[in-house]
Amino acid sequence: MTDISHADVMRQLPYPALRVVEAVVRLRSFSRAAEEMGMTQSAVSQHVRALEDWTGRRLLIRGRRASTATEDGELLAAAIAEGIGRIGAAIDHLQKKSRTTTTINIACPPGFAVNWLFPRLLNFDMDHPDIPVSVSTQPDDVLFETGRADVAIRYGTGGYSGLHAERLLGERVFPVCAPALIASGPRLDAAADLARHTLLADIHTTQKGEPPTWEFWAKETGTSLPKPARMRRFGQSNLTVQAALQGAGVALGREPLVIDALCSGRLMRPFPEIAVSRLFYWVVCPLRALDQPHIAEFVGWLRREAARQAPLPDLRREL
Repeated sequence: MTDISHADVMRQLPYPALRVVEAVVRLRSFSRAAEEMGMTQSAVSQHVRALEDWTGRRLLIRGRRASTATEDGELLAAAIAEGIGRIGAAIDHLQKKSRTTTTINIACPPGFAVNWLFPRLLNFDMDHPDIPVSVSTQPDDVLFETGRADVAIRYGTGGYSGLHAERLLGERVFPVCAPALIASGPRLDAAADLARHTLLADIHTTQKGEPPTWEFWAKETGTSLPKPARMRRFGQSNLTVQAALQGAGVALGREPLVIDALCSGRLMRPFPEIAVSRLFYWVVCPLRALDQPHIAEFVGWLRREAARQAPLPDLRREL
């Protein structure tokens, strides 16, 4: 068979007959092999005969009380048993690996998910293909005990009793807009010019503490905030960011949510005034969750990504 390729042999191998012969040699009985394989003795005999014809060698000698393997039969049966054993061990390893690989369920505010987490998550997926991650953007409270989440990103002042909680990111807030708004819209050189523009704002309804509103920014920076031409409010911060990207107005940018758009030039800061928010982004999980290697790895990755977040670019470029 030296002229037959490995692929040809694999295609031609009589797999059912191989299993039958291995069973007959191991059990030294056609009848017991038939019982183990769930077939008739006649079918067992047919498989043995077919394999003997295929190899051109006598493999078994059938006796009244027991069946005896020839030297060739013993050799072949040993090879079959070794192969089946190795396949079984490999499958067992894969099944155990599958059982121990747990998808990490992440609960996260929609705006943070869309504008910060998702753009970075591809890197985690590429570096950790064996750790699947599922992200939920439902804004309601997380019930870790139900398994709905393993790790949560929360936005607020902290105080997550009975849970592991660590600050991931602070945020600064400042006006942002699309370059097209500066190029073709009303003048936007100073805060007073906001009177000619539409202001875009988040609706803050669930955060404790002082949320980063336009009024907060004005107070913290000592800026006189004029009455805008129009005010548009959005229930989710990612909608506010999208509206700004589309040139619908001037948004109060929250640093983690707009940093990528600023770095890519899709958004610009028209003014230098910056306020530091009282709220933070937190990584929250059950106290013992970090004992699990895959969760500890993911939380460590979040820390590293937060630490290398890009600095704020300079103010708008000349257009």
